[in-house]
Amino acid sequence: MEYKVRMRRFLLNRVEDISGVSGSGIVAQGVQFDNEFCALTWLHELTSIAFYQNIEDLEKIHGHNGATKILWID
Repeated sequence: MEYKVRMRRFLLNRVEDISGVSGSGIVAQGVQFDNEFCALTWLHELTSIAFYQNIEDLEKIHGHNGATKILWID
């Protein structure tokens, strides 16, 4: 049986830093797995890795009402 991988990479582009913590521009990178779970890591000195059930949950938390955009690489 052949399995087709559909993982997708993405970046978080913060247009406006509302919180004053992460800055603007490309602030994080992540991947969405085939089961819709997402992993996200921050690209600054206070880094961490977090997991989310889906991209919609991630966007609700980190999207800042449109101030941060998800840029799909794949």
